[in-house]
Amino acid sequence: MQKFLVTRRIGAGLDFPSLAQAVSQAASRGVAKARSAKEHLFAPATFALLLLTAMSMAPIASCLRLSAPAALYPRDERRLMLDEDFRRYPGAGVLLCQTDEGRFERASAAWLIGSRQLVVLNAHNFFDRGLHPTRPVSDCFFQIADETLEFDPQSLCLGAEQATQSLHITDDWAVLRLRRPVSENAAPQPIPDVEALTTGVIDLSVTMVSPAGHANYRQMTSIESCTIREIDAPSEDGIRRARHDCNDGYGGSGSGLFSQDGRLIAMHSASLDMNARRPFNIESHYGSALLFEGALLTAIRENILEPRCPHHS
Repeated sequence: MQKFLVTRRIGAGLDFPSLAQAVSQAASRGVAKARSAKEHLFAPATFALLLLTAMSMAPIASCLRLSAPAALYPRDERRLMLDEDFRRYPGAGVLLCQTDEGRFERASAAWLIGSRQLVVLNAHNFFDRGLHPTRPVSDCFFQIADETLEFDPQSLCLGAEQATQSLHITDDWAVLRLRRPVSENAAPQPIPDVEALTTGVIDLSVTMVSPAGHANYRQMTSIESCTIREIDAPSEDGIRRARHDCNDGYGGSGSGLFSQDGRLIAMHSASLDMNARRPFNIESHYGSALLFEGALLTAIRENILEPRCPHHS
């Protein structure tokens, strides 16, 4: 079993770093430089400078304290995932990726589905909106239970074709195989079935399961009861977008939306106006998830035993 020093999380793909994260990262870099130069942090001159800086930054710090835990909506009922939640929602894993500094950080949620060797996650972990590569698969690992496993980069199967030069919500998915199966300690999700879900305005109670947590939530994992408000017409690949009111934060990509009877029905992709904390609006303030159907469902079924999709280098 491989061990890594893992920090909180990184923003990826369709998400962008928050001000609080940027300030925190800048502060961390400053402390690291001071330590590397063997400066004494509490030397009189240094302490005086820090005190003056803290006083001048107090108004900004106050704002950051207020905005750091901000959710998307006035209602925020997220809580830490418990052991019983991991048993109820098997296959919940985390994508770990190496940064330019060599640290491993929690990039997003990822799901073991259909077998102990097949992982489903968002394509924007590896490509931007224009389908330009942002990081190689070999820089990332899959973590579930007490295991950290390598991907087979050649097995990468994307929902979007690079010729389109555009990544949309309904093709924001990727399927990857692990170099070896997960042990018996972790069970995969069964293959999803969403045929019964109708298109249009609905009121479907769901649970968002976020094993990688959210940057605007203090715990390392998150789970919340929320609602799918509308399901759009299917794309060319037969995949529909679900508009939901589940709270989200940077790092929440790939979170699973489960029905009340525990079935995985959709994978979260992106949200509008992160940390805005205002009422849900079906046109301007909502979260987007893609249903497990169409080309995604076909890719899961076809890749369970061996890679069967052209990979992208």
